[in-house]
Parts: sequence; C-alpha cells; structure tokens
Amino acid sequence: MTESSVSSLRLLVVEDEPLLRWAIVETLTAAGHNVLQASDAASARQAIAEQPPVDAVLLDFRLPDSNDLTLLADIRRLSPPSAVVMMTAHGTPEMIDGARALGVYEILSKPFDVQVVIPTLTAALRSRPH
Repeated sequence: MTESSVSSLRLLVVEDEPLLRWAIVETLTAAGHNVLQASDAASARQAIAEQPPVDAVLLDFRLPDSNDLTLLADIRRLSPPSAVVMMTAHGTPEMIDGARALGVYEILSKPFDVQVVIPTLTAALRSRPH
C-alpha cells in the first residue's frame, strides 16, 4: 500500500465522546482522509448502509445505544471488506476474544495517543484479504 493510496481512504469514526471523536477526526482529516462520523450505534448503522463502502471503521465498544458486540457484527455483515479497529476502556478477555472472532484487527485501550490511530488503521488495511 503506497502513501498515495492511503491518502484517499474513506473512514468511519464511531465514538460518543465528542472531544475524543473530534481529536480523531481532526488527525485523520489532516492526514488527507475522508472521514464520516457517528456518535451512536444507530447513526453508525445508517452511515454504513447509506454511504459508499468505507475502507475502515474506528469503533468505540460502549456507546449510548450499544454496549456489546452487536454493532460490530452488523458492521461486518453490512460492510464485509471494511477493516475494523475497536477502542475501549472496558476490554475484558471475553469481549476481546469475541471482537477478534468477528474480524477486528486491533483493540486500542483507552486512553490512547491519537497519533497511534493512523499507523493502526494502515496496518489493519494492509491485513485485509484481497
């Protein structure tokens, strides 16, 4: 994957904490990515269903209307080629195992430095089957 192909990615950031979502979106936008945003599971499902496919999803585990892996399963069903990276402050071994079984590339433990987002998403995209 070349830098030029990385610069044109369509990404979806699903995070209910406004300041963290803003920081992630700003970081990704400054790097040249086209970033969609969702603050809850319902708007994430709508963005996946109504938009052209996204290359990757950065997904918070706990949202106001979702605190299990149902949203992740829906994303995998609605957009199978999308790479998924999860974020959580509540990672249990069972949740991590379930997320990995559903194809999550990485689980970022909150809090994290937003500078890890781009290399993590790049690695997730490279790991996708072609």
